[in-house]
Amino acid sequence: MKWITVLALLVVCCVCFSVTQGSFDDCCLKYVKKPSRSIRVIQKHAVAYRRQEADGSCNIQATVFILKRGRIYCTDPYDKWVQDLVSKIDKGRARSKSGRRPHKG
Repeated sequence: MKWITVLALLVVCCVCFSVTQGSFDDCCLKYVKKPSRSIRVIQKHAVAYRRQEADGSCNIQATVFILKRGRIYCTDPYDKWVQDLVSKIDKGRARSKSGRRPHKG
């Protein structure tokens, strides 16, 4: 009887551990470093972004940029260059939804 209880407890612990590990798969744990070539790459090749909120499963707020080939970068949402790039991507989406390009005169 003792062995069955210990075995059941071990199984429950393993299941709980695997569930908590799975919840952190899509979370940013740190930001990209500021003085880096990566920032120029992100600014040049970012096609989309998503926001990560600090909640039960994620420890930090982040703006996650998705690049042309699917790479992702975690950035500090309060950095000015991040806010500027988010605005640029949003403007590009608005232009593509309207189907019009701005007139260059």
